[in-house]
Amino acid sequence: MARKVRLMQSRTELTRTQTWRQGCALLLAGAAVLLPLRQARAAMNFCAAPALQTSERTNADPGVKALVSNVQAHLNDPPHALAKLHTEGTLPHEGIYDQSVEAEKDLDLLRDAALAWRASSDDRYLKLVDRLLYAWVTTYQPSFNPIDETHFEGLILAYDMTASALPVKTRNASMAFLTKLASGYIAQIDAQPRPLKGTFKNNWQSHRIKLIAMAAFTLDNRKMINAAQRLFDEHIGDNIAPDGSTFDFGERDALHYVTYDLQPLVTAALAARRHNRNWLPEKGANGASLAAALNWLTPYADGSKTHEEFVHSSVPFDAKRREAGLPGYSGQWDPKNATELFHLAARLDGRYTPIALQLAPTPPAWLAVCLPLPAR
Repeated sequence: MARKVRLMQSRTELTRTQTWRQGCALLLAGAAVLLPLRQARAAMNFCAAPALQTSERTNADPGVKALVSNVQAHLNDPPHALAKLHTEGTLPHEGIYDQSVEAEKDLDLLRDAALAWRASSDDRYLKLVDRLLYAWVTTYQPSFNPIDETHFEGLILAYDMTASALPVKTRNASMAFLTKLASGYIAQIDAQPRPLKGTFKNNWQSHRIKLIAMAAFTLDNRKMINAAQRLFDEHIGDNIAPDGSTFDFGERDALHYVTYDLQPLVTAALAARRHNRNWLPEKGANGASLAAALNWLTPYADGSKTHEEFVHSSVPFDAKRREAGLPGYSGQWDPKNATELFHLAARLDGRYTPIALQLAPTPPAWLAVCLPLPAR
């Protein structure tokens, strides 16, 4: 009898052990499935807007409706992904300028499709993001020319908003692409002799830093994030004078290039802000800051100061564009060219909200959906 009881106990313990092992195996298998999802989930969450409820969609801002309507009109568009883009230093109809500008529309559409999905939860928009995103990240080969590649901010934002819902194939390809893009730019900058000069001191560097910061924060790559902060601080000291004027203003004699300097830096600072890092007052080695540069530009943006553009530019290409009749390369600067810059800045600091609203009562549609409320 005692032997029979011991045998039954042994069998019970064996069954428990087997059940425990099976449970562990299931948990490990589940963890293995979930692990890549956790790693792939975008960490930046640049766009703060939650999905709209049904009642909110009905009464949505006209800009939101216009954005969603525009995306809907492009649901069946084929990708226009190219292995190379090139617009820098060229005029319309030169080289692959026109083809590149047409292809770049995909990158804005990617951002807007992701926003439409965020606002509506309609899977048709997610499928459009998936199709365009996979085409671009598996076709395009980074050139590390930041002027040609600055529009990739739209692709980064699209990935940031949709990563956890994308198919594994698209997610992995996107992560690999963004890692290659950001690490390539970091290596390119770090290989330069100090102090930085030329395009590593002017607006090109602002665009490099934007792409590095956005990719680093969305990938939640600590090493890249630290590099982005280091390079941001260095560039503030290189590009912005203590009075807030920029290197490009001295070189180009144009507020056009002040906004072109500052907008990517504000975008980078917004990416950092979503990670609880405040880059707006960060000071360069010379005591300059992004806030000081925005304050320097404000009197021109509100119309209390005016400026004749490119009169004393030392860059021959500016004269070439003026002679070609491109708008904005002669005459008085139009403050409305700083509309998106100040609407972005208003989301960093509410002090810039009045000037943003003066320039345009409503922000660009994508920004209205992405960050609907100005900073307080």
